[in-house]
Amino acid sequence: MNMVIARSFHVANRLGLHARVAAQLVQTANRFTSKILLEANGQQVDARSILGILTLACPQGSHISVVVEGSDAEAAIDAFAKLFADKFGEE
Repeated sequence: MNMVIARSFHVANRLGLHARVAAQLVQTANRFTSKILLEANGQQVDARSILGILTLACPQGSHISVVVEGSDAEAAIDAFAKLFADKFGEE
């Protein structure tokens, strides 16, 4: 059964979505079979694309939506929630 889950997150880490953070997002997305999209500033990108994530240009204080569609959507959204809650291990 395919589920669609969307959740909005606050970018709290000081440097925002920079290259190391983007790499963590891609690694997390690659653990799941679901389609995962990131949305910010009117743009939508594949969470498996490091370049796409960097083009979102999300500094600290930004809001980003994660939209997950697939059989493991719940586990995927939980993994992304943990990354954002932990500020990507930066603070």
